[in-house]
Amino acid sequence: MKLNISNTADEVLTGLADYFVKIGNESITARGKFTVALSGGSSPKKLYELLASTSYADQLDWEKVFFFFGDERNVPQDHQDSNYLMAKKALFEPLLISPANVYAVDTTFEPAEAAAKYWTLISTFFDEDEPNFDLILLGLGDNSHTASLFPHTPVLHDTKPGVKEVWLEDQQVWRITLNAPLINEGRYIAFLVYGEGKAIAVHHVLEDDEDIEEYPAQLIDSIAGETLWFLDEAAAADLEE
Repeated sequence: MKLNISNTADEVLTGLADYFVKIGNESITARGKFTVALSGGSSPKKLYELLASTSYADQLDWEKVFFFFGDERNVPQDHQDSNYLMAKKALFEPLLISPANVYAVDTTFEPAEAAAKYWTLISTFFDEDEPNFDLILLGLGDNSHTASLFPHTPVLHDTKPGVKEVWLEDQQVWRITLNAPLINEGRYIAFLVYGEGKAIAVHHVLEDDEDIEEYPAQLIDSIAGETLWFLDEAAAADLEE
């Protein structure tokens, strides 16, 4: 696990955009394609907009990039809360990404079936190989969740790679998420976290004793690759080391 701490949020975004392009080009050179699992939320939206800007749009062969989602809200794809819709507007449409390169969760099904079908979709894409994304982008919630791995949910105890439905009692909503064993198969995992509001959660995940029920993001660490945290100084302010 590595920390990349920048002075400002803009520098964090630029650093991760550079990293995205670097890993993408290396993956295309090595395997002919770049598979990435996207994160939802306001911070990743700014990253996607940056990648679609004139500064980065020509730095990657987007026809060879295949997009998946680390998690999704159980809402229609045209709903304002949809991670897919956000990525579509911020990234896919500006870059003219072919729909054939985008693998979204089909939320027309009930949550459990949607999760099962997404796992089948991922497994089929990787064919006989173990599903391992080249890059998985993650955020961090104030309660130390990442993807839709929330505190005190059964998915935290999964031991085999897969996709699961998650019921959030306090919000009365369903989500669909890659589980920790699947995320940890990723060649590269990148957390995007900035702002003083994240400092306590960052400290809990990186420096507190292990307690996955309270701090689910502690589950995440690439088995054979690299896990990198892109932080600004505000988010890293409570780190002691």
